Amino acid sequence: MVKLTPPMGWNSWNTFGENINEQMIFETADQLVDSGLAGKGYEYLVIDDCWSLKERGEDDRLVADPQKFPHGIKTVADYVHSKGLKFGMYSCAGNLTCAGYPGSFEHEFLDAETFASWGVDFLKYDYCYHSPIIHGKYLYRRMGLALQNCGRDILFSACSWGADQTHEWIKETGASMWRSTGDIFDTWESVKDLARQQEKLHPYNGVGCFNDMDMLIVGMHGKGNVGLAGCSDTQYKTHFSLWAFLGSPLMIGCDIRTMDEATLRILSNEEIIRINQDPACRQPVKLSGFCSDDNGLMYYRLLSNGDLALGIFNLGEHTIRPSINLDEMGLPLSTGKTLELHEVWTNERFTVTNATLSQTLEPFDCKIFRAKVVDR
Repeated sequence: MVKLTPPMGWNSWNTFGENINEQMIFETADQLVDSGLAGKGYEYLVIDDCWSLKERGEDDRLVADPQKFPHGIKTVADYVHSKGLKFGMYSCAGNLTCAGYPGSFEHEFLDAETFASWGVDFLKYDYCYHSPIIHGKYLYRRMGLALQNCGRDILFSACSWGADQTHEWIKETGASMWRSTGDIFDTWESVKDLARQQEKLHPYNGVGCFNDMDMLIVGMHGKGNVGLAGCSDTQYKTHFSLWAFLGSPLMIGCDIRTMDEATLRILSNEEIIRINQDPACRQPVKLSGFCSDDNGLMYYRLLSNGDLALGIFNLGEHTIRPSINLDEMGLPLSTGKTLELHEVWTNERFTVTNATLSQTLEPFDCKIFRAKVVDR
């Protein structure tokens, strides 16, 4: 599959871990549609690790745990499809998955065939318990080739955590998205850490093979499988804005059946999603600007219609006031042009004067602008 914009959907791992079952999946599929999230672009519903029995069946095929999925995976996939959604599953390049279930090592073609027969549209492929003497690129090539020849269009989501210099070879495997980091946890420090790892990877993100910064923690509030300290709604807003602005796939990780209005509002922001899904998928550019605090991050992206997306992020606990010279974005005073800005969270609108943008940001907050080039 060639994916033209970052995939969007929901994954079971962050909240549920091993505590998954078909009824929960049915209810989540219902809620993706009923909440309007599916209409915003969240189309993949993905079951993560712990869905199978601990041993393969007599025919050497993976077997769904009958306690969790008494009607089988095909029935689950059919229900998800009946809601207009796409269905995803999980396996691993090792002998075992990360939670100790059978992996797909040396069963790649058999498992790809099995997934296709069940109606799978998306495969997250992890990197635990892999062979220590085979480089990761060969393991992901195997599954990529198997998926390309399984008879069904299945999105290949490679999850090797950036190991073995993943960014240098992952596109050759046929993967549509690739994890560049270790796991996210529901803390602000985790968000900051993953965001700061991205700068050197921006050139490796683009159409057909998207840099996956890991699943979203928006709305978890310390609950669930990776729930620790939790974050405030402001921090979740900034986390979502960063992931979207930097072009990461957007995979919801909270329990959307019980999410509050603030969570739905963050996940549903159409202008942020529009930036994430811009068809040009151009890489973000980190701006130098001026900020007395190194917790200030400033980025811009050139969008497909000539607009600019401008993101200013405060990762720290103190108020900051960063400034940006428009010359960094190709708009010195000599051009006679400036930017007309629309802040997509507050709907504030104004025009930049004197070729300089200065903004005050409260702790952990962000401002995301869609900007049009206009005459001064």
